[in-house]
Amino acid sequence: QVQLVESGGGLVQAGGSLSVSCAASGSAVSINAMGWYRQAPGKQRELVAVVTRGGSTTYGNSVKGRFTISRDYAKNMVYLQMNSLKLEDTAVYYCNAYAAPTAYWGQGTQVTVSS
Repeated sequence: QVQLVESGGGLVQAGGSLSVSCAASGSAVSINAMGWYRQAPGKQRELVAVVTRGGSTTYGNSVKGRFTISRDYAKNMVYLQMNSLKLEDTAVYYCNAYAAPTAYWGQGTQVTVSS
């Protein structure tokens, strides 16, 4: 079992920056990939960014060039730095960890971008 706890998020003006963090505990050593997904009201959950154990990263098209994912393997943490935020980035951001064959989810943290 893996437990994920997100922190950060909040309210920010458009064009601003914000970061979120996720701490993994439990069987964290079994985690391969960690990442972030988001879900806006009335929309499906979508990939924001993911980083594998080997350090490979994948970003959703809408955040490329603005968001950066990083991972601290020693601390079992994953971070998401969000820059140049847009109104459409408003969503609940969920931390995700994949430890085959199971995907684990955090409880989510709200990010709201205001005009």
